[in-house]
Order: sequence, then structure tokens, then C-alpha cells
Amino acid sequence: MKKHPFDKPVDRRETSSTKWERYKDRDILPMWVADTDFTAAPAITEALQARIAHGVFGYTQRPAELNSIFTERMQQLYDWQAEEEWLVWLPGLVSGLHLSCRAVNSPVTLTPQTIYPPFRSAPGLSGGQHLGIPMLEQEGRWLTDFSALEAAITPDTRLLLFCNPHNPGGTVYRREELEQLADICVRHDLIICSDEIHCDMILEPGTDHIPLASLSPEIAARTITLMAPSKTFNIAGLGCSVAIIPDQALRNRFRKVRRGIVPDVNLLGYTATLAAYQDGDNWHRQQLNYLRGNRDYLLQEINRIPGLKLAHFDATYLAWIDVRDVSTDDPAAFFEAAGVGMSPGKDFGDAHFTRLNFGCPRSTLEEAIRRLRQALAG
Repeated sequence: MKKHPFDKPVDRRETSSTKWERYKDRDILPMWVADTDFTAAPAITEALQARIAHGVFGYTQRPAELNSIFTERMQQLYDWQAEEEWLVWLPGLVSGLHLSCRAVNSPVTLTPQTIYPPFRSAPGLSGGQHLGIPMLEQEGRWLTDFSALEAAITPDTRLLLFCNPHNPGGTVYRREELEQLADICVRHDLIICSDEIHCDMILEPGTDHIPLASLSPEIAARTITLMAPSKTFNIAGLGCSVAIIPDQALRNRFRKVRRGIVPDVNLLGYTATLAAYQDGDNWHRQQLNYLRGNRDYLLQEINRIPGLKLAHFDATYLAWIDVRDVSTDDPAAFFEAAGVGMSPGKDFGDAHFTRLNFGCPRSTLEEAIRRLRQALAG
């Protein structure tokens, strides 16, 4: 059987990798933080090597063509006519969450209850309060409970932090669901910060990502959309993301609270981003096909292990595994002892789950399954 290029293991030890350093010198497979173990697209490494060969690394502006390349990409992929002046480039998506909280200055910020941890911490660190909204599981899809969302809104509520595709559940919201959310936010005068960093990581054929702000000018005017090439092209360590803010007044407030606190993107981040958007899509298509195979393998094998359940999901390389039938008070520690390092569900708001990163060679995934099966058999 012919080997796939993504089957080749990459030794990330001794590279100061956040993912791999956690379990340094321990026989634990690191399958937690959301970067992949794949080498980047050749176009990206070639562009970085050329930039490094220049030898001067001074203060650097955004490449002149980057805005137009990005807006053309939005038009091509999502039929979204974003304007260049809407874009604010940032050295990471999480800073965009924090800046959104500061720009809106909401006494109470709503988020889905089960969510990527910075959603839960950003409101408090910005001087406000975080309130989690329950999520509903409908035929395996994790969705915000829109009735509970509307019931939670008070005069102190000005901001909703939203995530689509959802991390950790892998849900891609459909148009009618986004329209329902938009209607609630318009009627109650809420600003939405929509984290769409996984928008290019759709694994389910026939499923499309729809940017929330693309629904109408009315919802665009109250939306801060956050995107980045980091998940799409595995360049998170280079620190580049973008906030898309159509409303000028909101954009000005966002820029004001950023001033003097959040730095510009570094020159290698810009170099990698430009190369990725110009020449990385063929590599990305290959990566999606590989991840789709890993997802399907994981769905099959996890649901064969007594005590574990994994619902079908549409997007991301992150599996949200139901472990409530495992007899342990600390599922993450239990699985670490078995040699598989996953993210604790309690960090996302639900201790009955763990999150497994399957952005790795199939051989690593097969070994993880073997260890999980052995742990639960014993």
C-alpha cells in the first residue's frame, strides 16, 4: 500500500514544542493542544527560507498585497465580499477575543457553556463577567441553546462570544441556525465576536462554512470575525491572525484598546501567511483528505471501546470524546497513565469529556487507540 506524505512521523522532541514538552521523557502520546504534527506546505517553508536568507529582520509592515489576497479568498471560498479596510491583523486569535471584550466593555458576556478555554477567561480578565449558555446535542451535533441564550440576556449583556466551527464539538452551523442567532442578536442589540479559525477545516463533504457576518449588512455591522491561517496550514507558532470588523466605530474602538498593548505581527508570520494564501491550497486539500480518513478511523474505533463514545462531527481535527461511562474522577489523568495525553473536558466546561487531537500520522493514532483499548480492558 502506497504511503501518504502525511504518514511520515516528524520528531518534534527537543524543539521547544509546547505540545511535546508537556510529556518530555515520558511515554505519553501528546494529543492535546491544537497544532498538528505535519510539516508545513513547501511553499511556506521556501518563502520563510528566502526571507531568512535576506538576513535583516527589522520592524516590518504588512505586505502590501496581503489585504487584497485575503478579501479575494473570502469571496472565492465563502461568497463574502469583505472590504480591505475592515481588516485588523493581530499576532494571534486569542488576543482578538480579549480585545473584543475590552472594545465592547460588556458587564456580562455570554458564551456557549462548552467552549475553548480562553472564551471563559477573557471576559473576567477584561473586567466583566462570563455567563455560560447551555448547549444541546441534536443527533450528535452540539448547538447553542438559542432559547436559553435569549432568556439570559439582560440590560448588562452587550457581547456574545461565538465559535463556528465549534471547538470542541466540531459542529458547523447551518444557515438557518446562524440566521436564528443573528435575529436574537439584532433584536437585543448584541455585538458578536465570532471565532471562525477552523473555517477551512471542514471534513464533511457537502458541508459549507458560512461566515456569520456574511448573512446581511445588519449583522455584519455588529460582528467581529476572527480568522487565521494557523489551523489551516499548521503555522500557529508564527503568530498571525485577522479581525474582520465592518463597522468603523467598532473597528476604531478595537484598534484603540489594542494600542500599546498588542504588538504587530512579526515579519515571519506575515511571510508565512502570504505564502500560505498564495500557494498553500493544494497542500491543504491533501491535509483535509488525510484528516478525513483519521476522523473516520477514530469514529469507528472509539465507538468499539466500551466506556467511550464519539458522535459524528463535521469539522476540526479535534475529537470530543464522551467518557462519562469510564469509572474515574479524573479522565484526563486516567488516560495519561495509559499513555495518551488529551485535553481535560473540565477546561472546556464539561468534565464528562476529553478532547483528542488527531492531527497526526495514522500510526500515532493507531497506537493511541491500542493504548485506550488496553486501559479500558484492564
